[in-house]
Parts: sequence; C-alpha cells; structure tokens
Amino acid sequence: MADSYDLIVLGSGPGGYVAAIRAAQLGLKTAIVERELLGGICLNWGCIPTKALLRSSEIYHYMKHADSFGLSAGKPDFDLAKVIARSRGVAKQLNQGVTGLMKKHKITVHFGDGKLVAKDKIAVTKDGATTEISAKNIIIATGARARELPFAKADGDRIWTYRHAMTPKEMPTKLLVIGSGAIGVEFASFYNDMGAEVTIVEMLDRIVPVEDEEVSAFMTKALTKQGMKIRTKTGVQKIEKTAKGIKAEIKDPDGKVTTEEFSHVIVAVGIVPNVENIGLETVGVEPDQRYHIKTDEYGRTNVPGIYAIGDVVAGPWLAHKAMHEAVIAVEHLAGQHPHAMDRNNIPGCTYCHPQIASVGLTEAKAKEAGYELKVGKFPFIGNGKAIALGEPEGFIKTVFDAKTGELLGAHMVGAEVTELIQGYVIGKTLETTEAELMGTIFPHPTISETMHEAVLSAYGRPLHI
Repeated sequence: MADSYDLIVLGSGPGGYVAAIRAAQLGLKTAIVERELLGGICLNWGCIPTKALLRSSEIYHYMKHADSFGLSAGKPDFDLAKVIARSRGVAKQLNQGVTGLMKKHKITVHFGDGKLVAKDKIAVTKDGATTEISAKNIIIATGARARELPFAKADGDRIWTYRHAMTPKEMPTKLLVIGSGAIGVEFASFYNDMGAEVTIVEMLDRIVPVEDEEVSAFMTKALTKQGMKIRTKTGVQKIEKTAKGIKAEIKDPDGKVTTEEFSHVIVAVGIVPNVENIGLETVGVEPDQRYHIKTDEYGRTNVPGIYAIGDVVAGPWLAHKAMHEAVIAVEHLAGQHPHAMDRNNIPGCTYCHPQIASVGLTEAKAKEAGYELKVGKFPFIGNGKAIALGEPEGFIKTVFDAKTGELLGAHMVGAEVTELIQGYVIGKTLETTEAELMGTIFPHPTISETMHEAVLSAYGRPLHI
C-alpha cells in the first residue's frame, strides 16, 4: 500500500522546501520528492553560488583599485579553481542546511523522479525501482531550466548555460554573452571583473529590458565604461565551434551580418519550465499559453487538490516569489485565508556591478496605465556615505500617483541597492503614501538616505541637491 500524506511537494527548490516547511508547521504530514539535490537550482546552481562568485570578483575589483583607497596590495591575482571551489562550498553548506530543516520538521524526503499517476498519487522512480505515494494535496514545484538556442546547443566546453559558467574548465579570454537579463549581465560582470573581454548581445533596443528605461541607459554607460561592448537590436544567427573557441554570425541593427570569433559563449535567453514527464497530461492539469502551468492567485490548478508554484508557473521567475507562493498555497490548502499574491509588490534584484533593484511599475508602465505621476530622482553623488565608500555612481528613482500619493514603483542602480529595495517593498505592502515616507527618519550616514531624497525630489523638496 502506498505511503499516505496530507501533502506531497514535487520539487525541493526555494518554493518546494518552503512549502514543505510551512505545511509541517501547520501540522500536515508532508513529503518532498526530489530527483537531484535538496534546494533545487537556486541554492545549488543559481542564486546562491553565483553570488559567491560575484563576491570574489567584487573583492578582486577592489584589489585592483586599492590605490584609490590609499592602500597597496601588490599585483592582484586569482586562482580560478579556488574561486569556483568557494562557490561550490557555499552551495554545499546551504544544501546541508535544507537537509537539516527537513529533519527538524519531520518532512519525509523521497529521492527519485516523480510523476503524477493520479490526482492524489505520485510514482517515484529511483535506480529502476518505482514506489507510489499518495496525498490529499499535491504541490508541483519542478522549476525550470535554461532555454537553449537551436543553433547553439550547450556542450560545457565552449558553449555554456549558466550552469557551465559557474564551473568553467578555463577562464574565457573573449566572452560573448547572448541576452542581457539578470543572468546575462551578472555573468558578464563576473567575467569582466576577472579579466575577460566581454561582449553583450541583446535583441531588444536596450539591456536589462524589464527595468526602467533610465536604469537601462545608466547600465549601458556603466558597463561600457568598465570595458564591455554592448550591442542592442542585435541578434546571433549562428554559432560554430572552432579549435580555439567559437565563431558567431551576428546581425547588426542595419541588417549587416559579420562573423566574429570568441573563446566562449554564454546563452542567457530565458528559461523553459520543467513540465515534461511529470504526468500533467495524465491528470489533466492545464498549461497556459507559454507552456507554464496555469494557476489562480492561490496557486490552484484546474485539478482540485493540485497546486503549482515557482518557475513552473507564470513569472516573474524569482526565488522569493516562489517562496511567497509556497506559503500562500499551503495556507490555502490548509483551510486558512492568506492574502493572494500581489505581483506589483515583487522586487527584482540583479547582482551585477553596479547592482540593480526595482519594485512596482516603471515610469513608462505607469503612464501606460493612465496614472498622473510625480517622479523623483536622486543621484548617489549627493550622498555622503556613497562618496565615502568610493561608490558615487548610481541613482534612485521613485514613481508616485500624483492624485493619491501611492508609491507605484521604485527603481535603483548603484552600490548595495539589492539590500535597499526592501524598504520600498515594505512601504508598498503597507500601502504607504509619500507623506509617510517623507516623515520617516533615515539614519545618517547611510546610502538609504538616497531613498528619502528620491521621495522628497518627487515633490520638489530634495535637501542635498
């Protein structure tokens, strides 16, 4: 007879393991099915180990500019194998942490390939043996994988996805990055800081295209100043491996096609949800138009008792969004009354150099929605802490509804903005107005003062510019 649970979670990424923990907290007998490593892609091959790599490149960048701080450290150098080993060690430590959390909350972990065989039953196959487990409720949290280009199949040698870029066999000398979303610009920043010659190719008319247009323009100038080549409205048509690297056919905005040589290429053109071979067709779970699983605001699919969260459903495809969806879904299936997800309050963070962070509507999107706006902007060069840190490049932009004072959006680029953005996220969640933000005391000297000034600026009241 199949083992029986109140909830089975298929997949143990940030959404999956958080769902299991919240279910256990609510007294539900819970199991997780995982085919590889607890923590999923984010913890093992994405969010966390990439930040470890970027930390190494950040320190290396400061070492190379030590003289500007009055310091001398000789000629800086690095050991790529040790940089990678540190990143993998961080991922391993956190994987072990998730393992400990499963034990702490008495969550049963079934390792193997899981497949829905009924709306309340999953078959788990490992080493050729299959067992069945059942549950009143099932949460699908199978995540996603890197999207590949048909003419640039990743081989881990010269043609890389993000996963290969985290464990390179050698340091690229001349790197082509296809795609300028978060993954693309983060790896571009890492390898540029480590000494590679980097070119970013983007099909759209600006890099980091989901961000506010002023952020995109700033990043273009900043990355170009760092030595990168930025090519927008440009497409890669063909990749051919050579003895020493790759040849790429690149089509410029004017239609001209050139063939250029690089040592390596990173393909960062989005994700594909992991919906194949998990039994969705068997139980009748409906996909949406983009092949993700269709859900309502609580994570429910069209099949009663089956929920879906994370990268396998509609975006934005971010770990913190998956975690929040996990809590909502579990509390809903447990009979509680959670607030539905508000997608306008999901922050986005990109850990390139300089960092990017945002929440809510861009200025353009707010105008499209028909709002009358109050827009404020404050540069880091007007902030004492940013100057003291040697990080005076950047700005914060706020977008308000002129009629109500509602904070519609906030957009940042500069040092540590991925930490600062949460202040505005809390403000939006609490439905804060401009008056309350203006009346808030910000500590001095901190970069967070730029947040206050950006609000004041929207209403013609900046103090330090």
